[in-house]
Amino acid sequence: MLRSSFLTMLIAFASLPAAADAHDSRTSPDAPTVVLVHGAFADASSWDKVIARLHKRGVPVVAVDNPLTSLEDDVAATKRVIAAAPGKVVLVGHSWGGTVITEAGNDPKVKALVYVAAFAPDVGQTSAQQGEHFPVAPGLQRLQEHDGFLSLSQDTIASDFAQDLQPSAAREVYARQLPLKASTLSEPVTTAAWRSRPSWYVVSRKDRMLSPQLQVATAQRIGAELRSVGASHASPLSAPRDVSDAILEASGLKPVDHPSPSAGS
Repeated sequence: MLRSSFLTMLIAFASLPAAADAHDSRTSPDAPTVVLVHGAFADASSWDKVIARLHKRGVPVVAVDNPLTSLEDDVAATKRVIAAAPGKVVLVGHSWGGTVITEAGNDPKVKALVYVAAFAPDVGQTSAQQGEHFPVAPGLQRLQEHDGFLSLSQDTIASDFAQDLQPSAAREVYARQLPLKASTLSEPVTTAAWRSRPSWYVVSRKDRMLSPQLQVATAQRIGAELRSVGASHASPLSAPRDVSDAILEASGLKPVDHPSPSAGS
């Protein structure tokens, strides 16, 4: 099964019938607004730990609620948030959200892109096609389909999506899960914002949903500043410090010094 084409699997599914912004007293007048775009099988709460860390630095943040019904719908939701931001924007995408920011990120207000265990297609390419020459990750082999939407079982979230979270936290991820319309994975992007914006990429080395090899290759292909973390696909929840540091760097702010590592801090 691991030798099966990533593209073949996702196209097969695709062919089936059919947040609050906050500031504190330390907010810099030059700090960009960070716009966070969640991925499949998640909602905006998947960014909660990252938001808390950014707020401590006085960085304004908005988390987009994607409908996950089409690339067009998710891009439209993201563009509305970008338009409402008061100044420059750092656009951050996790997983499927990387495809969304690739399409939405050419807005003149966007100064930088941050990809977190994410897709980053080129013009005319789909998310599914990006993984065509890479192994199919274990979690992708356990996708569930119902009425044209893909989801994950509670067991799959615990073992493959968020295996480095405590069981209670993994159950919360399952409870808040939003299904992804399968056809979105076969929708090509019409623009690639990473071609004209500086980019950062946070690779999840223990990812069981999106091949770490694919992530590294993607970061190299788009010329991103590469960070690597020993985390699951749910790195915004299990490794918020590393994800936040990449966002701070992309925002032109110095990441916090960390005297000693601590998991999930």
